[in-house]
Amino acid sequence: MRPLILPLALILIAASPAEEGQWREQAQRVTIVRDDHGIAHIQGRTDADAVFGMIYAQAEDDFPRIEANYLTALGRMAEAEGEKAIWQDLRARLYVSENELVAEYRRSPAWLRLLMDSWAAGLNHYLATHPEVKPRVLTRFEPWMALSFTEGSIGGDIERIDLKALERFYSETAKQAAAPHDPEPRGSNGIAIAPALTRDGKALLLINPHTSFYFRAEQQVTSEEGLNAYGASTWGQFFIYQGFNDRAGWMHTSSGVDNVDEFAETVSKGHYRDGDQWRALGVRPVTIRYRAADGTMAERRFDSWRTHHGPIVRSEGGKWISFAMMHRPLEALQQSYLRTKARDLPTFLRIADFKGNSSNNTLYADADGRIAYLHPQFVPVRDPRFDYTRPVDGSDPRTDWRALHEIADLPNVIDPATGWAMNTNNWPYSAAGKASPKPADYPRYMDVFGENYRGVHATALLKDSRGWTLERLRDAAYDSHQPAFARLIPGLVTAWDRAPAGPDKDALAEPIARLRDWDHRWATDSVAQSLAMFWASPLWDKVRVGQRLTHMETIERIERLPDREQLEALSAAMSSIRTDFGDWRTPWGQINRFQRISGAIDHPFDDRAQSIPVGFASGNFGSLASFGSAPRGGSTNWYGTSGNSFVAFVEFGPRVRAHALSVGGQSGHPASPHFNDQAVLYATGRPRKVHFYPDELRGHIRRTYRPGE
Repeated sequence: MRPLILPLALILIAASPAEEGQWREQAQRVTIVRDDHGIAHIQGRTDADAVFGMIYAQAEDDFPRIEANYLTALGRMAEAEGEKAIWQDLRARLYVSENELVAEYRRSPAWLRLLMDSWAAGLNHYLATHPEVKPRVLTRFEPWMALSFTEGSIGGDIERIDLKALERFYSETAKQAAAPHDPEPRGSNGIAIAPALTRDGKALLLINPHTSFYFRAEQQVTSEEGLNAYGASTWGQFFIYQGFNDRAGWMHTSSGVDNVDEFAETVSKGHYRDGDQWRALGVRPVTIRYRAADGTMAERRFDSWRTHHGPIVRSEGGKWISFAMMHRPLEALQQSYLRTKARDLPTFLRIADFKGNSSNNTLYADADGRIAYLHPQFVPVRDPRFDYTRPVDGSDPRTDWRALHEIADLPNVIDPATGWAMNTNNWPYSAAGKASPKPADYPRYMDVFGENYRGVHATALLKDSRGWTLERLRDAAYDSHQPAFARLIPGLVTAWDRAPAGPDKDALAEPIARLRDWDHRWATDSVAQSLAMFWASPLWDKVRVGQRLTHMETIERIERLPDREQLEALSAAMSSIRTDFGDWRTPWGQINRFQRISGAIDHPFDDRAQSIPVGFASGNFGSLASFGSAPRGGSTNWYGTSGNSFVAFVEFGPRVRAHALSVGGQSGHPASPHFNDQAVLYATGRPRKVHFYPDELRGHIRRTYRPGE
């Protein structure tokens, strides 16, 4: 397919004097207060004014991340990144187009259009008042663009579409480079504790998303129309995604619900089979603009194909594979925003009936003492006779999605008798101990993840517990036990005990002695932690090659490896540590490091630059505090790039009491004092007090201003 070459033109659409006047007028109704860690507390007369200030403050802190998120969501990344991003853009454009988003905007309720208008105005006012900021592509934001990115989680459903397979289907060549391997799970921890189990009779909530670092901004946004939300906002979005207001809190964790399905289509001469009939394939023309190597702009044009199940994304075994997922941008955006204003559980549940959440569980707690685990609300009814974890026969109408399940039919847990609810990206069937739903009562597509060892860990801390406080919840979130190692390491030690005498066994005597005496807890001074991570991480990858294994199945495969393989892996671990660090007795904190030396989205790492030790480790082995680290870009040290990112501990009562921290710091600008001022707090698990009320904020104010000043 020959590209069409166009002149390079990043056209800045100038604002009219009337527009700029409107922006300045709206800015006068907004106040931004920055506290002593640079956290923005935004106050607006109306919700729309608050949104204007909220997104303006985000742009001050990290405009490049805002732009990157919308280039991804709109399918325009190739305009910045060149040909390598064409297939990522095509994937997005299978679902979004300007015409469709404009139509969604026009049918939006008036209150939501007003928020989207203010969102675009806030970003455009930022660009107009910061001429030194040079966007890569998006020099002007339109209100309808907000509907392209509505849900806020780390990896949307669309990312299940394999880019290499998409390219093979729509192109004769396959040039897409493979992404670096990263086995760390993208997920989160959430815990809600009812007043009956707390010392002071107040509900508690743990908010602990595990994402790639610097994925969200910490903010408080308030208005005279009842908005007063604090927490983490995904860059570029105008709602608090994970957080709390003065009465209620919500924490989202990635769900194991099977809400993305593939259908194997029988195709012939532009038609596909649907039962006894042949239906015409839908055609969606897509034009992708991209930056050519010489700096000019070029185009690639595609005809994307689709059936009533969804777009065609690849082929397999002579069949075309269509992809079905939730695509309800208007419902999703309404649900995402309105829940931030919900002040009790009945209201929260009414908002959930938008059914615009397909991939996230929710942990909820409020000042009324109510707690809940809520399953994703977008769950299509399917025929349980079919295995939807693999492509199903698209020509068989019995495989089609039907109506959505009612919320009452989902494996939710509301006010459980155990007094607690939790989720660690594990199945809902252990969400509240003995008060959990029973898997036999639900179709198997409600969960494909199963249990995991973070869930085992959380359950052990919560079961039969009493006397919880905010401080005890903080300690639990950083509890250093790793139950997967408590299961695996004794087997390794037994393998050594059974090994025949000889020099190979003698060489492992000292490390085995350290592991035999280990309490399976991470610590910066632990040599056993270093040995365990260098031993288990390669085995984790090895047993999963070419396999579709759950977390627990992976641990079981490692456990069942022959003695010889387990001992050889320990010998290899010692050799790797010795090669990289000079001595296999290297403590974990010398290996496992946090470093932030650049504002680049693709962060570089340098062993010669300053970094700090981190004790907590991979969630794969049951650490509730997650730190996904590995050598990066040829480094020797292991640097974290994902895991604990925003953490908050909230107590609900007549007044909210909370502590929080964000990875690194609030600002994406290296010259800012708030670029890395939370690094030590992050690495040592010491959250700051949240200044939620004006009297708490007083004495911690570093700057008060209006957008554009």
